[in-house]
Amino acid sequence: MKKLPLKSASFRYLEQSFGEWLDVLGYAPTTVKSFPVYVRELLYYMESKGKQQVSQIDIPIIKSHYRELSQRANQRQGGGLSNNYLNTHLNALERLLEYLRKQARMEIPALSIPHETPNPKEVIPLSIAQVKALYEAAGMEEDTRPVEALRDKAFLALYYDCGLRRSEGTALNIGDIDFDNRLVAVRKGKGSKARYVPFGKQTARHLENYCYEGRPRLLNPNSKEDAFLLGKRGRVCGNTLNRRLKALVKLVNEQMPNNSNPNDKLLITNHQSTNDPFPNDQSPITIFQPVHLHVLRHSIATHLLYQGMEIEKVSQFLGHDSLESTQVYTHIMEKFYS
Repeated sequence: MKKLPLKSASFRYLEQSFGEWLDVLGYAPTTVKSFPVYVRELLYYMESKGKQQVSQIDIPIIKSHYRELSQRANQRQGGGLSNNYLNTHLNALERLLEYLRKQARMEIPALSIPHETPNPKEVIPLSIAQVKALYEAAGMEEDTRPVEALRDKAFLALYYDCGLRRSEGTALNIGDIDFDNRLVAVRKGKGSKARYVPFGKQTARHLENYCYEGRPRLLNPNSKEDAFLLGKRGRVCGNTLNRRLKALVKLVNEQMPNNSNPNDKLLITNHQSTNDPFPNDQSPITIFQPVHLHVLRHSIATHLLYQGMEIEKVSQFLGHDSLESTQVYTHIMEKFYS
């Protein structure tokens, strides 16, 4: 979507200050960047209707804009805009109204536009054996890349064992890891909601090894960087971790025969084990899927449900606002484990 020019200085300021407000509240960097862009579409629409004042933002003009948006063609792929895109747009508009109520003291009622039915997106969890193989792949590089190997095991522990979202892991500071009580303090969760995530002894070992042996060697001299996961220039970014995850997947796949495309896809086969996904199929089924950080979160959620954890506790563990967000994993579990 091209950048739409805004004539009104007050609208341009609103867009900027709205993004800064989201950032202060701890929203993910992608949200801080994208939500103001969605809001700009509303403001551009208002200007086309001769409205250039923030005080003119109201429910009727937003609903009129959304009706036009929902009927607009997809400029890249043809057809209409996806339901997922429209829902994200609605989320941005709802946050804008929240901002105007709190920061501009405007009395605006709830938007009350029903969200669209999300477009289905199949989630394929990794098997427990494949997750173990990723840890083993990290260990394979301990002789040649010892510091990176320690960090690899640490981020696997955070994103799989602790089920963190991508932005939650990169936002962690050194003080957010409580080794005595084995808790991770997630201070910048989705929707700026904080939570504590427990972890076990094995996870503690991976985190401690990185914290005391790997991290100091990544820290620049005289640096006061607080970030737990470090890269060459300070706090590591999600793209760097995703590249490392793909490298680990490649190492796993190099140990498997007849894999024609090992660069970014993990070979998943059915296992004859009651502790692993896909236990009931007698013939091997090979599935190629892109693997990224969020797949690790999907996988631990599915594994916990399969192992008998109550859905309410899984929801709390993941930091979900409602059980509806967690119920998707019950369907995944039923599909791959029954």
